Amino acid sequence: MSDQRGNESHQPNQDGHQPDQDSHQDSQQPFIDHLIELRDRLLRTLLVVVAIFACMVPFAADIYDFVADPLQERLVEGAGMIATEVTSPFFTPFKTTFVLAFFIAIPFVLYQAWAFIAPGLYQKEKRFAVPLVVSSVLLFYAGMAFAYYVVFPIIFEFFVSSAHADIKVLPDISRYLDLVLKLFFAFGFAFEIPIATVLLIWSGAVDAKTLASKRAYVIVGCFVMGMLLTPPDVISQSLLAIPMWLLFEVGILLGRWIKSSPREESA
Repeated sequence: MSDQRGNESHQPNQDGHQPDQDSHQDSQQPFIDHLIELRDRLLRTLLVVVAIFACMVPFAADIYDFVADPLQERLVEGAGMIATEVTSPFFTPFKTTFVLAFFIAIPFVLYQAWAFIAPGLYQKEKRFAVPLVVSSVLLFYAGMAFAYYVVFPIIFEFFVSSAHADIKVLPDISRYLDLVLKLFFAFGFAFEIPIATVLLIWSGAVDAKTLASKRAYVIVGCFVMGMLLTPPDVISQSLLAIPMWLLFEVGILLGRWIKSSPREESA
């Protein structure tokens, strides 16, 4: 009898498939569908970035001139930027343009990410996520604008004016681009600190009072990050560390307000 029951448990269905095989295939199908959707959204994002880049290619030289203006305006009369590599005059403006195309496409990139994860969210999480995504984009752009219009003039004026009278400052265009891109990303992500702080408080991982009690450690961490992400001078470090600390305080205030406001139950 036991042998008969064992044989019956392994008998195929009418369509010829084993029961455990069917359940395994059913569990794999949603995962494959998610992978296909993720691939499609990544391809759309890449196409949008490439399309924006193609539209801006004719203006690549002007775009690089705009990015280089904060330094060019502070060089002594008759001085300019140089290229120490043969390919730099050709590739550097195109690299600048491609990165700018990605920056411009960030709203579309975040929309694709939102569309991918939104079906798995509760209604209250969707209502919270939409302003979160919008504010993330605006804060990233604000960080880049702060770097370009406030930080660059100060630090480049400091570096150029501190050079010895016998030294002629002739920056390399490729090295300059690497520096400004590093600063753009540093300040762009630094301005996301309120978002990270609000998420920590809203998710319940930590409360605002606990974060506020760690303020001294946060300030030290901000200056450490400023030291790692900016040129090795006190001015650059302070111009990144102080806004990071202030944005942390803003995040705590917003987190307290969100926690104190009534939230609806999930749909």
